[in-house]
Amino acid sequence: MRATMGYDRGTIKISGLYGAPFATWDDRSTCFRAPAYRYRDIVEFFDRSKVDVEDRVLNPLPTEHLEEREAIALRPYQQRALEAWASAGHRGVVVLPTGAGKTILALKAMEVLQVSTLIVAPTLPLLDQWARFISRFFGVEPGILGGGRHDLKGITVSTYDSAYLRAEEIGDKYEFVILDEAHHAAAEGYSQIGEMLASPYRLGLTATFEREDGRHVILLGLVGGVVFRMRPGDLAGKHLAEFEVIRIPVDLTKKEREAYEESSSEYRASLKRAGLRLASLEDFKKLVMRSGVSPAARTALLARNRARKIAINSEAKIEALNRILQAHRRDKVIAFTEFNDVAERISAQFLIPLITHRTPSTERQEVLDGFRFGRYSKIVTSKVLDEGLDVPDARIGIILGGTGSRREFVQRLGRILRKKAGKQAILYEVVSKGTMETRVSSRRRRGLQAD
Repeated sequence: MRATMGYDRGTIKISGLYGAPFATWDDRSTCFRAPAYRYRDIVEFFDRSKVDVEDRVLNPLPTEHLEEREAIALRPYQQRALEAWASAGHRGVVVLPTGAGKTILALKAMEVLQVSTLIVAPTLPLLDQWARFISRFFGVEPGILGGGRHDLKGITVSTYDSAYLRAEEIGDKYEFVILDEAHHAAAEGYSQIGEMLASPYRLGLTATFEREDGRHVILLGLVGGVVFRMRPGDLAGKHLAEFEVIRIPVDLTKKEREAYEESSSEYRASLKRAGLRLASLEDFKKLVMRSGVSPAARTALLARNRARKIAINSEAKIEALNRILQAHRRDKVIAFTEFNDVAERISAQFLIPLITHRTPSTERQEVLDGFRFGRYSKIVTSKVLDEGLDVPDARIGIILGGTGSRREFVQRLGRILRKKAGKQAILYEVVSKGTMETRVSSRRRRGLQAD
């Protein structure tokens, strides 16, 4: 009997052989099984070993010929990134700042390969944005998987949530997978998307490859290593705007300071009673896990959250925001907050359009279009614009809280880096003095400078 291999619910079944690389024996189906993402490695092993195997793994959806409707020349660094990815066997992660043209790079990769393609994006607004780009660039209406839509085509755009739920079903249908905001693909659960797809060609796109929990190492096997990387400073001036980051420390009010110190003292005392110390993200995860069974750990977590919210939402930040807005009356400004209630207060107080995760897609698009065409010069948001979404050309960013991670900071900086003739971008970071917020900001800055 001739050896065969086929796809089965996120795995590769291999029959008719006494062994196979990356595979283990399955007594129930009397064959060897390997994770689907190992498909290309297995094929290459059999080719090198001159093992004759009938390959029935891929069952790709038919795809129209992809040809750009209007010629778009890649910038030199985009061309180098595309060549680096191709040289790595059409696998790997490209790390570029927001505004540096990762989407165009991916569309060019699709045109090069001319195979069935799945694009996975983290949010519905990003899914819709990808669909518009594909339609405009190629004149092809892609399939949509997400937001209640289940239309599979040779070119399909999906959310991570939908791809995760249907990974077993679609794992043999796409030869090429593009993982937008690829750091998400390493998260628990979402990593199964990469594992269950047999796609031999893979491209990860992100501005921030490293994850604080260290799980980005998973991407090395699921997508490939980083094949090309450039940071905002590498492109500032020529392809992205020159930029400056200005930190503005503000004082808590007497009442806020008393409440902050009270919560901080309770946090430290409860942490000590729980026998824990916080020196890393792993320590914080232990605190969260212990909070479910340890009253002291739960008290520590709640007290920490109260202290953090006081620091992030200090009254002086609203006053600082007012001064910054007055100084930049004629500039396009995006204000970033951590919490929806603060964003809503700013929107009402300063008569600024608001975008949160609760904003309907039609209203969100109306606000972004108004910002793009000058009907609005200011918008305020709580995190929803952090990733990927194509934001019109703001020059000023104001962070009023929620920059605990390096990734979040880089993403918010990226919102204002699209090049504007003769104008420097400025990112203001407003932090409360003498709080955990100041310490986190200083650590993150040192990390950015170390890059």
